[in-house]
Amino acid sequence: MKFLDGFGEQAYALLRIVSGLLFLAHGVQKFFAFPVAFPYPLTPMLYAAGTIELIAGGLIIIGLFTRPAAFIASGMAAVGYWTAHATQGLYPIVNGGETIILYCFIFLFIATRGAGIWSVEGATKK
Repeated sequence: MKFLDGFGEQAYALLRIVSGLLFLAHGVQKFFAFPVAFPYPLTPMLYAAGTIELIAGGLIIIGLFTRPAAFIASGMAAVGYWTAHATQGLYPIVNGGETIILYCFIFLFIATRGAGIWSVEGATKK
């Protein structure tokens, strides 16, 4: 399809930035009750998850230490799925785990690909 030829780098950068923003929003909700309060009490596991969401999400957005941040975020999402969602049922559509599975695999992809354009890492390579 010729329509989108040549826009792969820009599309990847948007995937990285938007995924990082949405992941960061989970940490903001946990720690700052914005835009709404987090509906569960914060356990040590949720404090760890929120910290990873804030730090890794921010790093992924700006494209700094992108590979390790995305790898850690992917692992956190995998642990979150198996500990919080899979215990509620076999299928993600039943246990509410679709989003966290997507985070896991999007961040795994980002960890393998790196920051790309529109990133601190990309700006410092020039």
